[in-house]
Amino acid sequence: MQSYRHILLAVDFSDTDSSVIERATNLAKQYEAEISIIHVVDNLPVSEPGYDVLNSLDFELTEVLIDKTKKQLSALAEELSVPEERCHQRMGRPVSEVVALAEEEQIDLIVIGSHGRHGLGLLLGSTANGVLHHAKCDVLAVRIYD
Repeated sequence: MQSYRHILLAVDFSDTDSSVIERATNLAKQYEAEISIIHVVDNLPVSEPGYDVLNSLDFELTEVLIDKTKKQLSALAEELSVPEERCHQRMGRPVSEVVALAEEEQIDLIVIGSHGRHGLGLLLGSTANGVLHHAKCDVLAVRIYD
């Protein structure tokens, strides 16, 4: 069995994160591994050009969301005793950002939640599925029951 040295915990700050966090922290203890945390603020749709009021609302909404999740990330890091330099908030496509950070930080294992969607949700793809297929390291998709 492979020994993991650096685990990346991907969180979305939903109510279902607790089982993903628990799994990552248990594995970190078991392998005496470091944990890094990532949260990706998905690109919000920008209104059509020419609608200045809507564009400014999009910008303000994005700023509020970034500030809120930055605070949540700091609180989680403090709770898990993860140093600030291993906490990452990025903006973009979650799959791309998680995979890129895993490569940059030489992550051994990504722990991410998966809702196990079927039908249309499966066709549209999920973040966990995208990470699983693009990451160059192991991925643990923790099944989340809604």
